[in-house]
Amino acid sequence: MALTDTSQIALGNRFKVVMSGKAEYDIGSWAKADGLDVTWDVAEYRSGDGGNDRLYFPGNTKYQNIRLTRGVSDETTKTKTWLDKTSWSMELFVGYIEVMSSGAAPVFQWTLRDVMPTKWSVSGFDAGSSQVMLETLELAHRGFLDDERQLG
Repeated sequence: MALTDTSQIALGNRFKVVMSGKAEYDIGSWAKADGLDVTWDVAEYRSGDGGNDRLYFPGNTKYQNIRLTRGVSDETTKTKTWLDKTSWSMELFVGYIEVMSSGAAPVFQWTLRDVMPTKWSVSGFDAGSSQVMLETLELAHRGFLDDERQLG
């Protein structure tokens, strides 16, 4: 991996999530985030006079849901507060996932458009085990690329 002397490297274990709408909710730091990816459909067109030539055009952009996971802690209250305030209202949020360097300086931020929670779960209770309880929050969104097109 080629880096310069001034490159800041983002650490995969240092990130936080903030939801911004009518109010701002810092839902804290998380241990794991999955689903930050994008795929494109490819529209293929073959003209009748082009022999075996094909033309390719960008099709639909598809984003996966984001799955956040962490151990249940005092920060779980932040998530519950956000869900309590927004559970019965149709408010879409702008979500920010920000990764930091080892010096806690922000390195990069993903901005998620029109975020809505789709699932929140807490692992089961088991008195016979000594494992950390985990909470998982799943978020639907309309993307993190600046690829919106509007007519007009």
